[in-house]
Amino acid sequence: MEIMRRNAWQELLSWKHSTNRKPLVLRGARQVGKTTLVRAFAGTYAHSLLLNLEKQSDAVLFEKYDDLKTLMDVLLLRSNMPANQLDQTLLFIDEIQESPKAIQQLRYFHEEFPQIHVIAAGSLLDFALGQVKSFPVGRVDFLHLHPLNFHEFLMALGKTQALDLLQKIPIPDFAHATLLQLFHTYAIVGGMPEVVKEYLPNQQISALPKVYQSIWESYKSDVQKYSNNASERQILRFLMDVAPAYIDQRIKFQNFGNSNYKSREMGEAFRTLEEARFLSLVYPTTELAPPLKPDHKKSPKLQILDTGLVNFKLNIQYDMVGYDDLSFAYKGALLPHLIFQELTAQTSNGHSKLHFWVREKTQASAEVDLVYPFRNQCIPVEIKSGPTGKLKSLHEFIERCPHALAVRMYAGPFGIETHKTPRQKKEFVLMNLPYYLAGQLPKYLDYFVQKHSISEA
Repeated sequence: MEIMRRNAWQELLSWKHSTNRKPLVLRGARQVGKTTLVRAFAGTYAHSLLLNLEKQSDAVLFEKYDDLKTLMDVLLLRSNMPANQLDQTLLFIDEIQESPKAIQQLRYFHEEFPQIHVIAAGSLLDFALGQVKSFPVGRVDFLHLHPLNFHEFLMALGKTQALDLLQKIPIPDFAHATLLQLFHTYAIVGGMPEVVKEYLPNQQISALPKVYQSIWESYKSDVQKYSNNASERQILRFLMDVAPAYIDQRIKFQNFGNSNYKSREMGEAFRTLEEARFLSLVYPTTELAPPLKPDHKKSPKLQILDTGLVNFKLNIQYDMVGYDDLSFAYKGALLPHLIFQELTAQTSNGHSKLHFWVREKTQASAEVDLVYPFRNQCIPVEIKSGPTGKLKSLHEFIERCPHALAVRMYAGPFGIETHKTPRQKKEFVLMNLPYYLAGQLPKYLDYFVQKHSISEA
């Protein structure tokens, strides 16, 4: 089967041809496709050295040879490769977290062998960094890989016409129904590469549970790699089991999941799973303009690696087949979770810095699903269907912010409307964006602002 194309491929090509190329560390959770991507990318080189430090025969080389020149001589000799073609050679060090010494040695590749192209990958790299005495900051670059986003899902399915239409701004009306249905399929399947690979031949959801289960169990088995004792492992496994039921909800660490666990031990478990990139905590902000500072004293929302995995654990995949509007899936929580996943996948430099907005007053609290920094302003984004008159929190934000532009993501067609807030009668412009365009939000905001200047709004 043809290897699924990933958007990160272009970033790898840019890195390859960069005049200031440094060793590249590819980060991301387990099973998001790091190894597959780099092994395919190795095909663009005349020569490649592929190491896996989970294999003792590969890991021992970094422990045995302190001198990088000697290490390179051994690697080239072992692989019967020419020493005068390093500029045409890729060295891939997979599972580098298994050797803190190998991580340290990355800096010397940049200093002593700048001609060779070096990529390292590690699923649990954040934990290994704590064992590294001197991490080569400034001498390596990072690239973060996520589960497949909607665009990559369409590429995997070979939906070239849908992909072309997805790039048109604004989206043609005739494309709406088709793209909406394809996005619903993506919402059910999710973006884990092994799941998508299983789905492609016959496109049957019934074939997927065994793959989800295998992925989930592999994450749970990883717990022993980043826990120190049986008590920590128990808390981590509990958290993994109950967390999917709390997506897009404000959570508290104390007694999370109706448990007896204290805030401190549950907080540590959350931070551990964040380092493993299995989940992330999305904190609110009270800011009305950039820079958006998260308020860590307020309750965050919970985001899990992949919505398809969440659907599997909640056992709602077959229920979702009948939805015409994902706004109603899992009590309205699934769609915001998926949109945050889409937007997070647009970044390649690590965890997303997305935030939602809150105004917490005794008699007048408000919460906007997403606030998005754009051109020195902060654009409020509500994720829901229904009439605009019910967008109470968005109205609260608009009445306080210095501009008058807002976005609603919903199941309906694209359109731009002018409204007034009910209380202050402040006029604002609302862009209605079909939710399958979540990954295109920056481009649509650019289009929106060109038509309705922020300074004039």
